[in-house]
Amino acid sequence: MFSNMAHMTSTRVRMSPDGRREQLLELGVRLFATHSLDELSIEMLAEEAGISRGLLYHYFGNKQEFHTAVVQRAADDLFAVTAPTGEGSPLEQLTGSLERYVDYVVANFNGYVSLLRGAAGGHEGLREIYESSRAALTDRLFEGPVAQEAAALGLTDTPVVRLLVHGWAAFTEDVVLEWVRDDRGITRKELLVTLSVSLPGILAPLRDG
Repeated sequence: MFSNMAHMTSTRVRMSPDGRREQLLELGVRLFATHSLDELSIEMLAEEAGISRGLLYHYFGNKQEFHTAVVQRAADDLFAVTAPTGEGSPLEQLTGSLERYVDYVVANFNGYVSLLRGAAGGHEGLREIYESSRAALTDRLFEGPVAQEAAALGLTDTPVVRLLVHGWAAFTEDVVLEWVRDDRGITRKELLVTLSVSLPGILAPLRDG
């Protein structure tokens, strides 16, 4: 703790305002992994960073702005970490993305659940971030090279397919959260296989029809 404080203090003069804000934001995201938004306060970040609360208000005008910035960065991290690799069959790529999604939720469970509750509870800023993040995660199945490979799973870009994919994403989110709370003896591998084959299964009637 004290060594971190010394490091932060020693670099304060050399860092630009944007660099300092970025550093504080990264620390906020790390704290968000294990704390709810209610617990994640300006005071907590100031203590962890070893700087004054007043200085933090210089970078984040208020608690809501701080929360919004942290959640947006966390959502960006989730989008990046679950990106398809471009290697393997479409189903293998889907499984890989799901694997990284599950690992992200496990590692960031408290913060992730807090985001969902905030979005569902009417917090406009959190709701917009959540909906935008969900759309970004599903939209990339229909864009660029990924779309050509995803078509093999029945992921053609039509309104009905997009609707089903949206529903599958909600289903996947709920299943993963419940599994983290209580795995019921279901292994991680079993979970991933079930989720990865569920999407082609949902789309099967459209391909067969």
